[in-house]
Amino acid sequence: MASRILAIVALLVLAGCSAFAPPRPLTSEAEALAVHGEPTRRHDNGDGTTTLEYATQPFGYTALMVTVDKAGAVLEQHDALSDKNLANVKPGMTRDEVDRLLGTHRSVQTFRLSGEEVWDWNIYNDGPGVATLFNVHFIDGKVVRTSRTYVYPNDGPFGQPMFGAPYFFYPYAYYAHPFPYRYRWRRSYWPEYPWIW
Repeated sequence: MASRILAIVALLVLAGCSAFAPPRPLTSEAEALAVHGEPTRRHDNGDGTTTLEYATQPFGYTALMVTVDKAGAVLEQHDALSDKNLANVKPGMTRDEVDRLLGTHRSVQTFRLSGEEVWDWNIYNDGPGVATLFNVHFIDGKVVRTSRTYVYPNDGPFGQPMFGAPYFFYPYAYYAHPFPYRYRWRRSYWPEYPWIW
C-alpha cells in the first residue's frame, strides 16, 4: 500500500514538473507558427531579421520573443517577462523602447498629481498575494522608475470574495465592487477597468 502511494506521489510530481517546464526550443518560423499560431506582433529589426512576439497579457505572465532570419531559421528566443529581461528596463528609456523590450502591456494608468503614466504587465507571481504586476513609470515619455504591485484578494463586506467568485478568477473577482477597488488602486497603481463604471 505504501509503495502504491509513493508511486502515485512520484507520478504527480513528474506531471507537475512537465507542466511548468520551459517551452522547447524552436528551430524555424514554420515551427513557431505550428506550435504557437500567429504572433501577437511582428517586429522588423532593420537587419534582415524579424522578431515574432507571443504576448499573453492580460492574464498570462509570459511574452515569448522568437527572432528569425530571412530564411525563417530561429536565431534566438526568450521570455520578455523573465526577471533577467525585466531588469533591462532603465531610467531614460522611451515608451517605444520599453514596448519593444517587454512586449504588449496589460494596461495604462495616468496620475495627474505626480505626472506619471504607468504601464503594467502581469508577471509570474513572486510575492505574498495572488498575482504580481510589473509597473513601468513614465514622465514626459521617459522611464523614471519601475515597481511591483502584489495583488491580494478583495474581500467583500461579509469576509467572502465578491459575489462568491473564487480567487483564481483574477482580475474580475477582485475588482467586481467599485468602492474598495477605487480606494485601493490609488494606493497601489492598480489599473482601472472601464467596464465597471
